[in-house]
Amino acid sequence: MRNRNTDSKTRTSRYISMILRHHPEKAGVVLDEHGWADVDALIEGVSKTHPLTRELLEEIVRTDDKQRYSFSEDGARIRANQGHSIPVDVELAQKEPPEYLFHGTGEKYVASIEQQGLLAKGRLYVHLSSDTETARKVGARHGKPVLYRVASGRMARDGFAFFLSVNQVWLTPMVPVEYLERLEEGS
Repeated sequence: MRNRNTDSKTRTSRYISMILRHHPEKAGVVLDEHGWADVDALIEGVSKTHPLTRELLEEIVRTDDKQRYSFSEDGARIRANQGHSIPVDVELAQKEPPEYLFHGTGEKYVASIEQQGLLAKGRLYVHLSSDTETARKVGARHGKPVLYRVASGRMARDGFAFFLSVNQVWLTPMVPVEYLERLEEGS
């Protein structure tokens, strides 16, 4: 059974994620072109609806299992590492991906994926995992998980760009159908 403090921390973390990735205006926060927000302004804005102190914010960043956030070197600014729906440049260097990456999704999205490929939809990039275990966990958040193997090495050789976020999520603008292979359950 979860305790009230854990639930409150989780709600606050989700709210911070929404602010830093999608709607900074809801907390009166301004993001610069690289997605950075002033920490004091974030704390002040979030505190209007969710309890937040500097100590709690540092704990959220330190203990986040997905490593969603980063502080600037001086600790005065914070940003989401990826997953933005608003145009920001989180200063990712283009990287050569491994030969294969993986994408986990819910069963309800299979028909669309197999017709259109993987699209960023409301985000800037499609998120890909280096291993099937992580992809399966991501897919399980959307119902019964379905895994796809992405021929990322071939995509890169064909001119598609890949980026690796600071929390080791691979990003690319889209994955056309011809680079996807649906994996059978247990793969």
